Amino acid sequence: MVYSTAYPAKARTGLALALGAFLAGAATTAVAQGAPDQMPPTPVGVITLQPESVPQLAIIPGRAVAAESTDIRPRVSGMITEILYAAGQEVEVGTPLFRVEAATYEASLAQAQSQVASAQAALREAQSAFERAERLVGTGTTQANVDSARSVLDQAQAGLAAAEAGARLAEMELGWTTITSPIAGMAGVAQVSVGDLVSAGQATALARVTRLDPIEVDLFGPVARLQQLVENLGGGAEAQNLRATLILNDGTPYATQGELVAPGFEVSMSTGAIDTRFRFENPEFRILPGMFLRGQIEIGRTEGFLVSQAAATRDRQGNLSVWLLEEGAAQPRQVTDVGSYNHHWIITEGLTAGDQLIVDNFGRLQPGAPVQPVPARVDEYGIVHTLPADAATDAPAATE
Repeated sequence: MVYSTAYPAKARTGLALALGAFLAGAATTAVAQGAPDQMPPTPVGVITLQPESVPQLAIIPGRAVAAESTDIRPRVSGMITEILYAAGQEVEVGTPLFRVEAATYEASLAQAQSQVASAQAALREAQSAFERAERLVGTGTTQANVDSARSVLDQAQAGLAAAEAGARLAEMELGWTTITSPIAGMAGVAQVSVGDLVSAGQATALARVTRLDPIEVDLFGPVARLQQLVENLGGGAEAQNLRATLILNDGTPYATQGELVAPGFEVSMSTGAIDTRFRFENPEFRILPGMFLRGQIEIGRTEGFLVSQAAATRDRQGNLSVWLLEEGAAQPRQVTDVGSYNHHWIITEGLTAGDQLIVDNFGRLQPGAPVQPVPARVDEYGIVHTLPADAATDAPAATE
């Protein structure tokens, strides 16, 4: 039996019509959808720039030094019998720190006091002999006897004075067996133990006491820069009333302002810098002697725009540029700065009031590329925060 695979003519005609309708529908859909999908506009955070009065700061490196610091050394020799403080303890003037064995000095004081008593007795005897010689002049006593009695009296008076001085010294040495702090401050770790022998005026300190509040900071500035600073301030009394602020090692500003203690009068032969000392309140002991810091001195104010340092780039030639939103597209613009303030560049040229600054998504930006603006703000540390959509009209400033 033979089977045929040919479709009837009517069936072939219907299949052709169905295929044609399918292709026509697909073409219609393609025309409706257009070309392949385009990338949507890049969302970017935007802030509105307004000029403001910004302080101009001179940033100078510095190092903290203790306002007062003293090494504790013994004034008498002997064995340490007690350590009277705890390391890290805050002490006042006269606080006992160590005690040296006192038996020898107690004996010396008793001996000196007995010598005072002996000298007083000798003085009384010499005084009586002198008075007796004066009464008997011309009745068996010559003037030579009187003069001799006077000499013995003077010697007795001198002997008493020497004995009293020796007693006072012995008393002081006995007092020095209790070693006290000459200043108020923080007491460091003891470098001796009970039973150690120490000697008067030894080179090795028993401990150190350091005053931390207030703390002083030496700012090291090139002589040319400091001279320019004084000129900007007008010199004279204005320069003598300098105030400084500090930036700590972690980049946070120190809350307290410092006052000028001593301007520098000598230029370092090796670095060409002048040391200027400022004093800062330090109640929490956040600043310790030896810490390296950055000092800021306000030298005036300028009108400009604050632009987060994260929202600007600097090329190899040192030119600074930012991205602005103009007619729905991102456009680069070169600007000029006069320094920085609180993680922001101070822009004085290249921007106008009301400019829309783009603050994020820089890696996806191209000149003229469309973008989708999103309200944002930049905090004092230069960190970008996106605002709710309804806050677009409520974000008046570039920074907080």
